[in-house]
Amino acid sequence: MNHILLLEDIPEIRTWLKALVLQVFPNSVITECSRVKDALGQLNNQRFTLALLDLGLPDGSGVDVVRALRERQPEVQSVIVTIHDDDEHLFPALQAGAFGYLLKEQSRELLIAQLQRMSQGEPPLSPSIARKVIAYFATQRRPPANLLPEVSLTERETEVLLRVAKGYTLPEIGVQLGLSRHTIADYVKQIYRKLNVSSRAEVALEAQRLGLFGRN
Repeated sequence: MNHILLLEDIPEIRTWLKALVLQVFPNSVITECSRVKDALGQLNNQRFTLALLDLGLPDGSGVDVVRALRERQPEVQSVIVTIHDDDEHLFPALQAGAFGYLLKEQSRELLIAQLQRMSQGEPPLSPSIARKVIAYFATQRRPPANLLPEVSLTERETEVLLRVAKGYTLPEIGVQLGLSRHTIADYVKQIYRKLNVSSRAEVALEAQRLGLFGRN
């Protein structure tokens, strides 16, 4: 059974998120907190499988909980759920160890779809957030070619890699390439294994390093 930590200080939003999470993860036990202090205290009492965390709390930031989870319960997947889509909030959260980053402004349907990806090990990232990550990595200097690892990807794997890096969902990639969602999921698993990556952010970096962003 999933035991989920939900950190959100606005009661109405907390209730909305709880209902949404229970739709994705039925029969889960949800621990609700409105302050960072309370959430940190819960880490002493309960082992969690997932944490959904707001950033701007009355006594701090959900990033503090991300850091604490990484140290005390590293198996927990922390997902930021926030209104903040700027670099100043995004990258510190990812650097602290957040597994995903979702924006509250998205539709309920899209949030549910992104959380459902976690069952396949895919991090939930809002499309605009995925684009920001790609843009960030695109500005970084590319390492010399002789320092890049040798990676053997098929043409189809390369096509899928580029679309994953651009933030497309698995169903969207399936439509674009005329393949089923399950086939795309298999390709994604192969790509992650070959590149030795575990997140969309790392995929975006590898796509940039392999020079794929100039392709259509």
